[in-house]
Amino acid sequence: MPETMRRRAPRRLRTIGDIMNDIPTVKVSRYLSRHLRHRPDSIGLTLGPGGWVTVEALLAACARHRLPITREELEHVVAANDKKRFAFSPDGLRIRASQGHSVPIDLGLVPAEPPPLLFHGTVATHLDQIRDEGLKPMNRHDVHLSADTQTAVGVGSRRGRPVVLTIDAAAMAAAGHLFRVSDNGVWLVPSVPPEFIS
Repeated sequence: MPETMRRRAPRRLRTIGDIMNDIPTVKVSRYLSRHLRHRPDSIGLTLGPGGWVTVEALLAACARHRLPITREELEHVVAANDKKRFAFSPDGLRIRASQGHSVPIDLGLVPAEPPPLLFHGTVATHLDQIRDEGLKPMNRHDVHLSADTQTAVGVGSRRGRPVVLTIDAAAMAAAGHLFRVSDNGVWLVPSVPPEFIS
């Protein structure tokens, strides 16, 4: 075999796209959810007003706790998240979870008029309690509602065969219940009484 045929092909340089494809995106997303929504203190973070933390502080905390990621990898995880669970501040210097916090945080969302109907995904085992007590936020600040049934199906599917509840948001708003909407389009309300659920 000629000498030229025996040579290896030149090693291709890895692009940023290659690197991004290697990131365990789901693992990082879950890690961010846990620490930006529920346990910031466990990695030494303190959430500021609105739930914001500097990107620099987050990356340093991740590195200290065995999940070193770069700014580019963080941007990839935020952009790739199908539910847009995380958001950067307009200047790109801070990051927060869009909603779903169990720690005391005021996201600074103003009341908004909801669409006439909203939806909530659950499973059949919870229906009796929901019929009796309505929807409660459980360990979160608010009940999360979707503007479409497809999203509600996805939420309910996480726990089994989904059941989609229809919320009469127009009647709730007329009765004085305040709704807010997060940056990623999740409708938030402190609770939903049973009479507004079908």
